[in-house]
Amino acid sequence: MKRKFVYAFVTAVITVMSASSMAMSAFAEGNAASASNPPAAAGGGFMQLIISLGIMFVLLYFMAIRPQKKREQEAKEMQNSLQVGDEVITSGGIVGMVFRIGDDTVVIETGGERHKLRIKKWAIAENVTATERAREAQAKAKTKLAAAGVNDEDEKKSKKEKKSEDTEA
Repeated sequence: MKRKFVYAFVTAVITVMSASSMAMSAFAEGNAASASNPPAAAGGGFMQLIISLGIMFVLLYFMAIRPQKKREQEAKEMQNSLQVGDEVITSGGIVGMVFRIGDDTVVIETGGERHKLRIKKWAIAENVTATERAREAQAKAKTKLAAAGVNDEDEKKSKKEKKSEDTEA
């Protein structure tokens, strides 16, 4: 959903920029015909084209290229942080436990009969065990805050109560 919005936004920006560029060049051509110096107006239209193309490339970089590089980096970090015993899912949909880790390959055990498959690290799409560890860490952090008596909800309620008391008084 978010990706569709980004593409629609980028398309709209590009359309608006190209339309404004065409309008400006048409306006410049109209003025150039009445002016005595037409080569100067042609140079201004070229400069505006260069600027609009530059802005489009910057938008493309921040909307498409940079997030893709970030996702690739996160996937590479996940693949390099595999440990024996982790449950993984490959990009082909195979679920298994990591049995052995090599330089660029991983041996996983699948099924009830414990079949072993050797796959490349780049084929691993998700580390289920690491995801579960992260969830447990978040849950522990929340319980530690609650045990320490730090609770954002209580603070918000007390602030609302104070505001209502102030308005009543």
